[in-house]
Amino acid sequence: MALLLGFLLLLELCSDTSALGPLSSTKGSDVLEFELPATNYETKHSYKAGPIGVLFKMVHVFLRVVQPNAFPEDILRKILQKKFDFSTEYEKPENVVLTLKIIYYEIGIIICAVLGLLFVFLMPLVGFCFGLCRYCNKCGGEMHQRQKKNGTFLRKYFTVSLLVICIFISVGIIYGFVANHHLRTQIEKTRELADSNFKDLRTLLNGTPEQINYVLSQYATTKKKAFSDLDNIKSLLGSGIHEQLRPKVMPVLDDINAMAEAIKETKEALLNVNNTLKELKKSTAQLNTSLSDVKMNVEQSLSDPMCSVPPVATTCNSIQMSLSQLDDNINLDQLPSLDQQIDNINDVLQTDLSSLVQQGYKSFNDIPEMVQNQTTDIISDIKSTLNSFGSDIENIGEQIPIQDKLSNFMGYINDTETYVHRNLPTLEEYDSFRWLGGLVVCSLLTLMVVFYYLGLMCGMCGYNRNASPTRRGCVSNTGGIFLMAGVGVSFLFCWVLMAIVVLTFVIGGNMEKLVCEPYKNRKLFQILDTPYLLNENWKYYLSGMVFNNPDINLTFEQVYSDCKENKGIYTTLKLENSYNISEHLNFQEHAGNIGNDFKNLNVSIDNIVLLDEVGRRNLMDFSSSGVDTIDYNIYLAEMGKAPTKVNLLSFANDLEAKADHLPQGSLKQSLKSNAQTIRTIHRGQVIPLEQSMSTIYQSIKELQHKSSRLGVKVVNILSSLDSAQDFLKTRISSVIVEESKKYGNTIVEYFERYLQWVKFSITEQIAACKPVATALDSAVDVFLCSYVIDPLNLFWFGIGKATIFLLPAIIFAVKLAKYYRRMDSEDVYDDMENGNIGFHRHHSTQTV
Repeated sequence: MALLLGFLLLLELCSDTSALGPLSSTKGSDVLEFELPATNYETKHSYKAGPIGVLFKMVHVFLRVVQPNAFPEDILRKILQKKFDFSTEYEKPENVVLTLKIIYYEIGIIICAVLGLLFVFLMPLVGFCFGLCRYCNKCGGEMHQRQKKNGTFLRKYFTVSLLVICIFISVGIIYGFVANHHLRTQIEKTRELADSNFKDLRTLLNGTPEQINYVLSQYATTKKKAFSDLDNIKSLLGSGIHEQLRPKVMPVLDDINAMAEAIKETKEALLNVNNTLKELKKSTAQLNTSLSDVKMNVEQSLSDPMCSVPPVATTCNSIQMSLSQLDDNINLDQLPSLDQQIDNINDVLQTDLSSLVQQGYKSFNDIPEMVQNQTTDIISDIKSTLNSFGSDIENIGEQIPIQDKLSNFMGYINDTETYVHRNLPTLEEYDSFRWLGGLVVCSLLTLMVVFYYLGLMCGMCGYNRNASPTRRGCVSNTGGIFLMAGVGVSFLFCWVLMAIVVLTFVIGGNMEKLVCEPYKNRKLFQILDTPYLLNENWKYYLSGMVFNNPDINLTFEQVYSDCKENKGIYTTLKLENSYNISEHLNFQEHAGNIGNDFKNLNVSIDNIVLLDEVGRRNLMDFSSSGVDTIDYNIYLAEMGKAPTKVNLLSFANDLEAKADHLPQGSLKQSLKSNAQTIRTIHRGQVIPLEQSMSTIYQSIKELQHKSSRLGVKVVNILSSLDSAQDFLKTRISSVIVEESKKYGNTIVEYFERYLQWVKFSITEQIAACKPVATALDSAVDVFLCSYVIDPLNLFWFGIGKATIFLLPAIIFAVKLAKYYRRMDSEDVYDDMENGNIGFHRHHSTQTV
């Protein structure tokens, strides 16, 4: 029933969703990401039996030993072709051969079943004969024990053997109790398992329309992104064109702008040098006057009469000779004037080159704005095209006839759930009877083994080796009685137990080998997928049901495998044969129209002027201003000289030292006063003059550097300007086409990625049918095989094991009882000189 319900569930879903387009989620571009919301299900995808699974595997190994033959695919195909009808024309050769093949496949189970049936029929007969035999004081019924030399060994041997056998029986009984309880526990979980599967199926059915609507609604997100890019064509396309031209244009404008700043700086430098030179001329003239005055004062001092008196005359002559050094060292009047160059620069600055360059900057930077202004109509047409395709996307949801199909399947789910819930109480009620019967069976075996255990315990504890058979104790005798009671109960019920074992073994073993194993290795599906098997007119039965076209290669195994991998029903059922989603999501025509619009984009930005003729002439005038022809070396050489021919501080110190060698008087005082005056001139005039000369020296060096190769620089700038202007005229159109193509491809790519995601979603993930495979697994693998068949097989395995071991237990119990029970008579031996002469002695005792 579970297997039938599972296949009906799969078939109904297949037939009722033949027009459905499945769904998936995938990531789009770096900007747009699409992902289908995940669906959560309750039912676990796998079942684990827990620790008892080891026992189940042990039973599986036993069944493989009993039934080692491979799964009989050919036999089952022939049986299905005959529709299980062997009543007609049974004597046909093919039917006889088929019957023999079935017998050969089932030979292991048949042999075991025959042996079990022999046990069932023979055990009551053997028990009856055994009872009559003992009643006639035969078969150990005579209450007389003959003494044997190995009697002690035999008693111990029988005791140990029976104990070991009882342990094996106990293990089998434990298996029976465990299997019986496990089966009841699992049956109680059946309602929860069924409810979770039905809930998952409803989640699948209810979520599929929402998934389709969600996927189709994401077109609005894609369109919003595309419209945003279209509205931002200024920053995207315009900036792209701008960035392509920038490496060629911007360096030229930057060089011109730097040259404009250089013109201003050159003027400032020339003015600074020229003004500083004028100041220096004044300072040197003043310095020259001051030195002349000092020289005159010193000469007047040397006219003192003391200078004619030796040795003063020598000192005065020395001072007189050094006065020639007291003079200025520079001649600024020989330096040419810079007024002409300054006038030329002023003429150049009459034109505002910086303003002209800024106009070039503005003209170039206005490209994005020009692109936006000139593409308004094209953008409007593209938006209309995308809105039109959006209507086609919305119609797809209406064209897929999913709602009616799902509503029919929902009705089937409701009917199945009602059927299951209506019959589950009956199943649980029957299972309670089964559980009670299993408990009785295990209890009977327990009773038997308890008798044996009590017999062994009482016999071993009460046995006295010194007591004769007729004088054995009560405990030992009770042990023997327990053993015989166990034998009696065993004969009474073992055949019933074996009948139960045979019945459950045949059912459970065949279900495991013919249903559970082939379901797990999917050979059962391969049987159903045999061409023309289920319908002699259909090659593929499933495609005949789904598409009414039996030639489409659609198999149960493929559908089940795809559902196990959680693929969408569109791919699983190959619904492209019914509704080809690719034909309804064809964006090529719209993409071609959009591509042509961008390819034919006519943006006129070739009238950009980086620098007009006025600016060009201004640069040429600057190059011919004569700044680069100035003889800067003359200026540098003059500015590199010291202001005076001699260091005034050294001269003053030397003068003062010579004055110190003179005698006291007006001459000495006058010379020291002049030395002090020289120091004052050095501090007040020479040092400031040196600082000014150093500053102007640096200014001239900078001016020389800036004006160096001025003509070459201007020529290079004009050459680069011509090259950039020519590039704008000749290459701007190709740049516009290239960038427009990239921009258009970006817009189209949004929708291509979206449609790829839609196709992937429809074909791979919408209505992912894992819950269907899970429901089928729950019905067959979990409920039928794991919940029912595995515990059932463990039950007959344990009970059968215990029942079979009852045979040796009976034998050893009967043998051992003789050593524990109190006998009516015994063998007595008198010791003689040449040997023992024995005689029989009878004691009147109880007879059992």
